[in-house]
Amino acid sequence: MSDDSVDQSRADSRIPADGLDTYLRCPRQYEFAHVYGLERDDDAVDERVDLLRRSICAALESGETDAEALGEVARTRLSSLWEDHDERFHSRAQRRHERNVLEATLEAYVSRVGADHAAGIDVLASTADVDGALVGPDRTLSSRVSASPPAAPSEPSSSADANRESGSRTVSRCEPRSVAIEASVDYVYGEGSSIVGVRFVPTLAPLGPLRYRSEWDGDVAALFEDHFDPDAAAFEPGPVGALLETAVVLEGLRTLRDRLGLEGRTCRFVVIPLADRSGTSVNWVSESVETSLEIVDLTDVYIDHHTYGMTHEHRNETVETRLETVAAQLVSDGFDPSDRWDDIERTVCPDCAYAVCCQERIATEVRFDG
Repeated sequence: MSDDSVDQSRADSRIPADGLDTYLRCPRQYEFAHVYGLERDDDAVDERVDLLRRSICAALESGETDAEALGEVARTRLSSLWEDHDERFHSRAQRRHERNVLEATLEAYVSRVGADHAAGIDVLASTADVDGALVGPDRTLSSRVSASPPAAPSEPSSSADANRESGSRTVSRCEPRSVAIEASVDYVYGEGSSIVGVRFVPTLAPLGPLRYRSEWDGDVAALFEDHFDPDAAAFEPGPVGALLETAVVLEGLRTLRDRLGLEGRTCRFVVIPLADRSGTSVNWVSESVETSLEIVDLTDVYIDHHTYGMTHEHRNETVETRLETVAAQLVSDGFDPSDRWDDIERTVCPDCAYAVCCQERIATEVRFDG
C-alpha cells in the first residue's frame, strides 16, 4: 500500500474506539493494526468471551425474561457453538473444564443481572419502535467529533493573494474536518429513567483504578490530566482509553435515544467481564465450577458534575475536549511514538505482537558499537 493510499484511508476511515486505546499505548501499534490491518494471532480468551457474548445475546433476543428460561436458551446456544469450537486443548479433561467454566459464567450472569436486563430490554422495546436496535452482539454506536488540526497561516501565492489578504488575518487553507469514532455495545436496555449500554469484556484489568472509584473529581481527574502532561511521570493508557471510549458510547447512546423518541432519558455505560477468574472456585473432585461477576458502571466515574449541571446530560467536558485532540492527532500527525517512547518501550513492547516489524523496537535491540 502506498503512503498516499494510507493517508487517504486514514482520512476517510472511521476510528474504532478500541483503536484509541491502542493509539494511546503506542501510535506505531495503531498503525500496524488499524491502518495496515496486520492481524495478530487469535487469542483463546477472546474467542471464549465471544462464545459467551453470542450465547447471552441469543438469550436476550429470544424475548424470555424469566431467569430459568433465559438460562436455558443461553446454555443451548453455547452448546451449539461449543461443538464447532476448534481451540486446541492438551486433554479432554481440560476441554471439559473450560466448558464448565463457561457454563458457570453464564449462570453467574443470568442470576446476577440477566433477568433484570432482559426485562429492561422488553420494557424499552415496548416503549419505542426499536426495530431490532437493542441487542447485538457488537452493536455499533458512533460519535462524530471535530478532528481539525490546529490552523496555520498560509503563505500568499501571488501578489493578488497578498493584496486580497493585506490588512486582514491570513486565512488557513486547512479545511475543518470531523471524524466518526465507533464503539460497540452488546445490548441496550432500559432502567428507570436511563438507557444503558452494556459491553462484555474479557477482564476489568485495563480499567486500573476506575473499577474502584465512583466519581471523577480527585484522583481520576488527576490521572487523566497527568497522562497528557509532558511534565508528569504518568502513563495510563488503559484507564484513559476507557474514559475516551465512555465518551463515545454515551454520545452514541444519546443519538440512539433521540432516534427512538426517548428524549429526556439519561444514558449510562456498563462493562461486564466474562473471563475474569478471580472469583472462580473449582471442585476438582466433582468437576464443578462456581464463579461470580464484578460489574462496573463507568458512568459515575466519568461524569463531570459541573458539565452535568450545565447540560443535564452525563457528560465530561475535559474528556470530550481531549477526545477531539486525540482524534485530530491520529488523523493528521502520523504514528511516530518517540514522544512517549521510554514509557512505551517499558510497558508495551514486551507483549507487543508487532515488535518484530517495529523500526523503533528493532533500533533499540540492534546497536553497533563504534
